[in-house]
Amino acid sequence: MLFRSLFMKMTFRWYGKDSDPITLQQIKQIPGMTGIMGLLDYKAAGEVWTDEECKEYIDGVHAAGLECEVIESVNVHEDIKMGLPTRDKYIENYITTIRNLAKYGVKVIVYNFMPVFDWLRTDLARVIEEDGSNSLYFDEKELGNMTPLDIVKKTAEDSHGFTLPGWEPERLAELEKTLKQYEGITPDMLRENYKYFLDAIIPVCEEVGVKMAVHPDDPAWPIFGLPRISHSQEDFDKIVALHDSPANALCLCTGSLGSNPANDIPAIIRHFGEMDRIACLHIRNVKYLGERCFREAAHLSSTGDLDMFEIVKAVYDTCPHDVYVRPDHGRMIWGEVGRPGYGLYDRALGATYLNGLWEAIDKMSNK
Repeated sequence: MLFRSLFMKMTFRWYGKDSDPITLQQIKQIPGMTGIMGLLDYKAAGEVWTDEECKEYIDGVHAAGLECEVIESVNVHEDIKMGLPTRDKYIENYITTIRNLAKYGVKVIVYNFMPVFDWLRTDLARVIEEDGSNSLYFDEKELGNMTPLDIVKKTAEDSHGFTLPGWEPERLAELEKTLKQYEGITPDMLRENYKYFLDAIIPVCEEVGVKMAVHPDDPAWPIFGLPRISHSQEDFDKIVALHDSPANALCLCTGSLGSNPANDIPAIIRHFGEMDRIACLHIRNVKYLGERCFREAAHLSSTGDLDMFEIVKAVYDTCPHDVYVRPDHGRMIWGEVGRPGYGLYDRALGATYLNGLWEAIDKMSNK
């Protein structure tokens, strides 16, 4: 049986001092917080994250007394996903970024292989009638009345001026052209291009001690006719088989996978945890409101439809004691205004709740 520590490695997503209104000092004050899952949100897909940029960011986190062993949103260029002749230069750039991050102690890189849209919501601040807070919301019926350009415009208007992961302006500037290029690309073709990418980068990851952690599709089904290949246990079984290596791992996002009630989240965690393929987790709750309609809920199980106790128990039972976890999207509460889904207060409450579940499970398991 794996050794268990009292707490998981609880982390917090942080966009950097020039982009995030939340400070590292505030994050440090959250009980049980060990580090951050960081990112350079100004970097376009395909650009190298330079040695100097990585050092400056990570040194700043360390100076605040926090770890920075997980980096997110190292975005994969669309040319790689589509298998275009230009993909090799972008793969070389990606490899350089992996090496630069590893040099400063990064052990996990979170990324995705979703065409065009990393994640999608139809409302970034839907009011929750029960308590007056607001949260991210998705309704397939609302999406049916929008074009891809409509949803891009609405998302930009509702973001309060903040950049959002996966919605960087430079990625969406040529949206119509990119969508046209994806016509005729099937899920199997996308998977072949994915294997080409993994075959190139995973040997480097093994060399420098980094795990690549792929994030699920969000929501967990195809949108706008685009091929999507990362939204079920079956999908992830195929992904880990593309390149058989512990460095080819998963970022298990309970809210993304949990957007589809057909996904049994604790069972999926146990399946891949026992395979030692979970490098980190984003843990959040969702509330089902109808067919392909949901909103983000508080982390407390009773406020949504995911069983957070069983989720954390599955992590405790099957993942390493030092697995990286962060509370994912929170509601906007107590009058806070900020980057949608990434306020301070509700995510801090979520971190404390998850640590409380872990402590209770640990004590119950060691009687």
